[in-house]
Amino acid sequence: MNNSELNELKKRYVANGAASMDGHFADRAENAELWDVDGKRFIDFAGGIGVLNIGHRHPKVVEAVKAQLDRVMHTCQTVMPYEGYVKVAEKLSHLTPVRGHAKVMLANSGAEALENAVKVARAATGRSGVICFTGGYHGRTFMTMAMNGKVAPYRTDFGPMPGQVYRAPYPVESIGVSEEEALRGLKMTFKTDANPKDTAAIVIEPVLGEGGFHAASPSFMKALREICDEHGILLIVDEVQSGFGRTGKLFAIEHTGVEPDIMTMAKSMGDGMPISAVVGTDRVMDASGGNSLGGTYTGSPVSCAAVLAVLEVFEEENILEKSLALGEKLGERFQQWERSFDVVRNSRHLGAMAAIDLVRPDGEPDAELAGKLCKTARERGLILLSCGIFGNTIRFLMPVTISDEVLNEGLDLIETMLTEMTGQ
Repeated sequence: MNNSELNELKKRYVANGAASMDGHFADRAENAELWDVDGKRFIDFAGGIGVLNIGHRHPKVVEAVKAQLDRVMHTCQTVMPYEGYVKVAEKLSHLTPVRGHAKVMLANSGAEALENAVKVARAATGRSGVICFTGGYHGRTFMTMAMNGKVAPYRTDFGPMPGQVYRAPYPVESIGVSEEEALRGLKMTFKTDANPKDTAAIVIEPVLGEGGFHAASPSFMKALREICDEHGILLIVDEVQSGFGRTGKLFAIEHTGVEPDIMTMAKSMGDGMPISAVVGTDRVMDASGGNSLGGTYTGSPVSCAAVLAVLEVFEEENILEKSLALGEKLGERFQQWERSFDVVRNSRHLGAMAAIDLVRPDGEPDAELAGKLCKTARERGLILLSCGIFGNTIRFLMPVTISDEVLNEGLDLIETMLTEMTGQ
């Protein structure tokens, strides 16, 4: 079927809230390129929203998935466990920088990992309160919607959210929130909303994802660690988007030297296969009773095979070094754009987790221009995403494995469009 025919089916059968606004339908993909059903080629600067750090259909992952399909597709690991689950748990236990010996549970999605992390924290502490941050994004289930620090479009139409979720400011200098002010705000949250003795966890993205790719400094993370220790609160670090090599380390928290109590991860963990994990200190992870964590498909054999292959690729192909190198290339181009275009501000990157802001002449956020840039890019064969509290951030999530030729082709197209749209 072609794009036109598939769009008719989409209009008739797919719920509006779940339907993509894009009229192109993917047919095949390779590394950082996709082709739609009509044969049009796209450069992928979105990576399935950070899922494809080692590219579409990495051969080693494809091979591992196919091999697993010939053996076992599903048993439900609580009915009969299998080797892949415990091997992934072993690997993550050794790789994840939580305090002490780590234990692992596997789930299906980032939101599911966050839900389970909160369950674990409540079981381990006997407390209920959860503190999150402005601009944070943790998922689309009810608990994670309540945890999100951005209203639209995630919880606009869905009525009351679960209680005992509180908010503190995330430090973002470019919008006027200093580290000191953020810490002051957290202490005020303790005074006005969330009594520390009733708070189970503080949950934070070390680099905001949907909130605009702003990184928390090592000093801020260390301050959070100290505050959590002072009050017996667990520190949960959400690495769903920032993990698995995006920032030049396997996990972004490694840039800070801070050891959390619990970490969540997903997205590029399986290179496109649905899987997530909660990794935490053994005492914490073992706090809830037998069979209290899990699900029918959690840690499926096929997805586990993909994770093990992904970790091999990281070792064999120096993915972390490639991420750092890609970040430097993006940073250099962003600085050129800031010099050339008045609308480009606040370029930033931690490894290859990179972004720019688009602003109006008065310096205020320009979400309209960001939307126009992404729409025009799609029309010209480049998949580009915006994000940020004000919708004016352009984020870059192309595969770390992208070739220089394809990378420069996409960046040159953005530069051409900015020239056309600004006259500069």
